Amino acid sequence: MNDDIIRLERNGAIATLTINNPEKRNAMNLDAWRRLGEVAADLEADDDLRCVLLTGAGEHFAAGADISEFPEKRKNAAQAEEFGAVVADALKRLADLKHPTIAVIRGACTGGGLEIACCCDMRLAAEGSRFGIPINRLGHAFAYPEMAAALTVIPAAVIMELLLEGRILDTDEAYAKGLLTRVVPADQLDDEAETVAWRVSQGAPLAARGSKKILRRLRRPEPITPEELKSGYALCDSEDYQEGVRAFLAKEKPAFKGR
Repeated sequence: MNDDIIRLERNGAIATLTINNPEKRNAMNLDAWRRLGEVAADLEADDDLRCVLLTGAGEHFAAGADISEFPEKRKNAAQAEEFGAVVADALKRLADLKHPTIAVIRGACTGGGLEIACCCDMRLAAEGSRFGIPINRLGHAFAYPEMAAALTVIPAAVIMELLLEGRILDTDEAYAKGLLTRVVPADQLDDEAETVAWRVSQGAPLAARGSKKILRRLRRPEPITPEELKSGYALCDSEDYQEGVRAFLAKEKPAFKGR
């Protein structure tokens, strides 16, 4: 496996994951999907982390799947199911990551790239980026785990528009239809991402993780149990909560420690 196909860098409490296949507009091959799942699992175990940026090398975020390997690795339904299980695992690990995640998007963000972006908590895009799921050109339906990832962000009617027409949206239309958190000029994207990541990292990490956990739970249909409702207040026993209240009343900047 090419471990460098998903590159991991750390800057203090902020990690950056880079999809590193620029010669193919960062198309995701099987190794990339497998490696993305592995790196996400490693980050899940890192309690010192406070924010994760996810981007693509060069001029694109990720232009979907690497179709060139399909004749060998995805040539029939049985192989597609095995391939899809790797994709589903990577998407789930990324979506379930306890740390806040921010997709930093430029250029193509299509197919699997859009699925990855939808698994992040926020999506910052440079003007001129492009979005779509044009798999109708391949004669393939949107698999269950992949559509589920997209549905957490994109309205069902918009997903069907993208799938049935194979349309590619520009940033203005993608923002208007709810795909994006924010659109910025291309030359300001990296600075904006750094600023957002810094803001996120200054907040209480336990609070961010707790908010993510509660949101994931609320997306499930079964009623909230009394035990779950009670757990939503558990952080009031944490040191960070005491520090946050103290600092607010003292008009000081809090020093959160994640405990």
